[in-house]
Amino acid sequence: MTDFQKYVQRYLDNIPSEDWLGELKISGEKTIAIYSKLSEEQSLFAYDEGKWTLKELLLHLSDTERIFQYRILAFARGDKNELSGFDEELYANNSLANERTLDSLLEEYKLIRKSSQILLETLNPSVLNNIGTANGNQISVETIGKLIVGHNIHHLNIIEERYLLKL
Repeated sequence: MTDFQKYVQRYLDNIPSEDWLGELKISGEKTIAIYSKLSEEQSLFAYDEGKWTLKELLLHLSDTERIFQYRILAFARGDKNELSGFDEELYANNSLANERTLDSLLEEYKLIRKSSQILLETLNPSVLNNIGTANGNQISVETIGKLIVGHNIHHLNIIEERYLLKL
C-alpha cells in the first residue's frame, strides 16, 4: 500500500457503515450539534499550544470540503487536468477564523455540507468511478466523497477526545 493509499484509508476506516451518503448527513448533523452548543469563548479554545482553535477547526472542515467538492465536480465531468494539492496549515493560518463569529462559521459549514449532499446525491452513479489526479495521486469521485465523510468524522473524534473533555 502506498503512503497515499494509507492516508486515504485512515479516513475511510472512520466511516461506520457502507451508507456513506447517509453518514455524510449524520456527520454534518453531529458537527452542527456540537458547535451549536459552544459559546464564543469556548470556540476560541485550543487544547494545546500550536493547535487549532475550535473555530479554526470548523473552518478547516469547510475549506477542505470545498476543495473536495471541486475535485468531485471536475472528475465527474471528465476533466483530465491534474489538480493541485493544498497546505492545510497555510489555509488555517491565513483563515482569520478567530476573527469571525461562531454563528457565521457554522452557517458557512451548513451551506457547504448541504452543497456537498446535493452534489453527491445528484451525480449519476456512472461517474462515481471516474478517476482524476489531485496532488499527484489518482483518486475516484466516490473515494473523494467518502473522504469528506471520513475526514469530518476524524475531526469529530479529535473534538470529542481532546477539546470537549477540557472545556
